[in-house]
Amino acid sequence: MEHFTEALGLDRYALYMQDYGGPVGFRLAIARPERVQALIIQNAVAHDEGLGPLWQKRREFWADRAANEAGLRANFSSFAATKQRHVGSNPDPETLDPDRWTDEFAFLSRPGEDDIQIDLFYDYRTNVTNYPAWGAWLRLHQPPTLVIWGKYDPSFLVAETAAYQRDLPGAEVHILDAGHFALYEKPQEVAELVGDFLGRTLGRPAELKR
Repeated sequence: MEHFTEALGLDRYALYMQDYGGPVGFRLAIARPERVQALIIQNAVAHDEGLGPLWQKRREFWADRAANEAGLRANFSSFAATKQRHVGSNPDPETLDPDRWTDEFAFLSRPGEDDIQIDLFYDYRTNVTNYPAWGAWLRLHQPPTLVIWGKYDPSFLVAETAAYQRDLPGAEVHILDAGHFALYEKPQEVAELVGDFLGRTLGRPAELKR
């Protein structure tokens, strides 16, 4: 991603970080702090408080891959797990489009894809070990930050928003009636929050409308 920003000649940017985009964004921010004008964090974790009970099996996998890989595949790659990522604790699951998890499961079921995802997730342990460094970076730099959180997320808990506020007292936080993929479920609400935040933070609302 750093090479991508350099290829485009981007010397200033706001980072929108969700899920795996959180670790990517924090690494980019630490590498180029002078370029970061603002952060938008949507269900992306940088503190242990944000990791829910589902992560117990995943931590076991990180500690002993050979002994726990089969359990991790069931925990992460099955149809039930795929559906759970989208539905979470939503009290009205019938309001969600089932194409979202059936399409994702079809993608994960392609030959070799499951192995790729498991390897990628094994590497995820390096993100968790970097949480203290990311928190320290936030406390030091205090970037303007918007936190948007889908409260029905089964993996990344709402408690993470308080952890961000601990590091960033000035952070703007919005808890939505949505799940892990809040942008899917509340696109208009998220767009308005982001547009308003960037307009106030960057001072160029006219550009944001184009």
